[in-house]
Amino acid sequence: MGIHRSILFSLFLIVGILIANGFAEAEESPPAIGGEMPQINLDVPESLEHQEYLNVGSKKTFTIAEIKADVVLIEIFSMY
Repeated sequence: MGIHRSILFSLFLIVGILIANGFAEAEESPPAIGGEMPQINLDVPESLEHQEYLNVGSKKTFTIAEIKADVVLIEIFSMY
């Protein structure tokens, strides 16, 4: 997979996981400018390929901070 495809795959995977998880554990207000992203427990994907890509194999949940990457982009969609 090329670097651009890897980045796109990561984005879609993380956004999909966040949407599927429903942000049930998110805080009521957004983090302050320069603040930290609140810790959100995400379900480990069912796909073995995705588990290996995220390096979260034998767990039931993981956090964004556990993703071993130089950059993790999170896109949040407002449905209202």
